[in-house]
Amino acid sequence: MTPLIVLIFAGVLPLIWFVGTYNGLVRIRNHCAESFANIDTELKRRHNLIPNLVRTVKGYARHEKEVFQTVTEARNQAQQVSRNPEIQEPLENQLVSGLGQLMAVAEGYPDLKADQHFLELQRELVETENRIQHTRRIYNANVRDLNNRVEMFPSSLVAGIAGVRPRSFFEIMDLKVRDVPQA
Repeated sequence: MTPLIVLIFAGVLPLIWFVGTYNGLVRIRNHCAESFANIDTELKRRHNLIPNLVRTVKGYARHEKEVFQTVTEARNQAQQVSRNPEIQEPLENQLVSGLGQLMAVAEGYPDLKADQHFLELQRELVETENRIQHTRRIYNANVRDLNNRVEMFPSSLVAGIAGVRPRSFFEIMDLKVRDVPQA
């Protein structure tokens, strides 16, 4: 009877390991999806703030049409894409760059910088950027954990069988874009 028990353990233990590893991969993959959904929520909040900010700045700086057009187009493009970091990342980088230009325009108008509505929008934008940065860090930590599991032996065997692939980090490429707009 002892050889039968050994044989059962020899067959059951790898199965238990496989199931546990697979479930761990699924859990981390779901964490990645959830954390990107949180980024997406904050990005939508940013997208909703931008038209008000553009309108407010437009009232003071009517001759800066190119900047307004750049920001509006970048916002519209970024707003159309969601749930895909590889596509959304460059669009968001372009949008943040345009927002930097818009804030630079605002610097040239002292009356605008003193406008309460503008100051409130600017404060909300800075707060939103901080929240985006925080949720991006969580997403990237989850991606790191998933990628480690997918790429490290022996869990890479289960990942290959289950079709779990590494994900891309959600990063800001342009160093100028890395700076949070200042209030």
